[in-house]
Amino acid sequence: MASPDPKFLEDLRARGLLHQMTSPTLAEVLAREPTTAYIGFDPTAPSLHIGSLLQVLALVRLQRAGHRPIAVVGGGTGLIGDPSGKSAERSLLTPEVLAANLAGIRRQLERFLDFDGPQGAVLVDNFEWLGRMPLMEFLRDIGKHFSVNALVARDAVRDRLENREQGISYTEFSYVLLQAYDFLALYDRFGCRLQVGGSDQWGNIVSGTDLIRRLRGAESWGLTQPLVLKSDGTKFGKSEQGNVWLDAALTSPYAMFQFLLNTDDADVERLLRYLTFVDNGSIDSLLEAHRAQPGRREAQRTLAREVVAYVHGDAARARAERTTEVLFGGGDWTSLAEADLMDAFAASPTTRLSADALGTADAALAALLVGAGLAPSRGQARQAIKQGGLTLNNQPVADENFVVTREHLLAGLFAVIRRGKKSWHVVRVD
Repeated sequence: MASPDPKFLEDLRARGLLHQMTSPTLAEVLAREPTTAYIGFDPTAPSLHIGSLLQVLALVRLQRAGHRPIAVVGGGTGLIGDPSGKSAERSLLTPEVLAANLAGIRRQLERFLDFDGPQGAVLVDNFEWLGRMPLMEFLRDIGKHFSVNALVARDAVRDRLENREQGISYTEFSYVLLQAYDFLALYDRFGCRLQVGGSDQWGNIVSGTDLIRRLRGAESWGLTQPLVLKSDGTKFGKSEQGNVWLDAALTSPYAMFQFLLNTDDADVERLLRYLTFVDNGSIDSLLEAHRAQPGRREAQRTLAREVVAYVHGDAARARAERTTEVLFGGGDWTSLAEADLMDAFAASPTTRLSADALGTADAALAALLVGAGLAPSRGQARQAIKQGGLTLNNQPVADENFVVTREHLLAGLFAVIRRGKKSWHVVRVD
């Protein structure tokens, strides 16, 4: 078995990815011997989102450094719900929804991790042991090691207790015991001695290391990474349309590329270090060039390229980047394939137009502007067209009597109207 990379923790520190460790001895262990480590993934949705990518990459970084990663999908704890970071009780998942979510997350994790060789990854569902644990046995053998006084003092619990309208159920209150038992079960089954998680998981992780010490007399460790937050303190990973998912069916590679390309300058350095494998020296050089010419957005472009290529592959990244260049770089929109156009305008406001209306007064650009809500009346719409500043499929139109025909449609399906810089509307022809 190959020796681990002694610079693993040093790289995490340099990237800002090391928040807390339960003991400084962890650094010596990771540098000296291959270590089995796990991260848990909460199956509240059928896909992980881009904020979860930090934890996925933590497992990948561990494996590349010569350690063995375990990905735990929470089929058991997912039925309960983690109160950490939650201001109210979550709705419990049905077994059917949970099973579908687990299957989706399992497929994603299998794309990122290598399951072969001495450091081959392990993928497990904690329902395997939690679902078979008799209640009385759990309370007797596990519950007695947890002080209610200590649990109530935790921020996640105290905040909920102090807000009487929200409160916390015994179900969520018991979550920390279940996660601690996960660590114990993984220690017994796989010799797992390290748990990694976000900084909000510190209390849960420490409970697991304490349980292993009490019941097995062995040392284990915890390591946390910072939460992925934007410079304004809000969670990273939300677009105007909602979560940015890792599943291409929920968030297209183009939409992910655009989301990352629009990253604020104040956030791009941190995200490059968190979410890519670009070395720190190259990131430093890239940021220096970015500060010299911020308008080129090369730092954001590199972030978008790296993340989309890693999540969806080079072909999807190339398509997303080409679509971006054509749409925003003055290219010929008719050169784009139907699928690329559909992705590009999936979130744009849309109105429907019958194919029979093409070439008629109903397809006059002035009428379409009114229907799209871009002008209050046909008269004012015609005036706006005459004044300029309006495009159809990125081509200026100044003819107030312009009528859309089939030859004006992109991919034979739709036309895109833009008034000014930000008022977009798609006319979809049925």
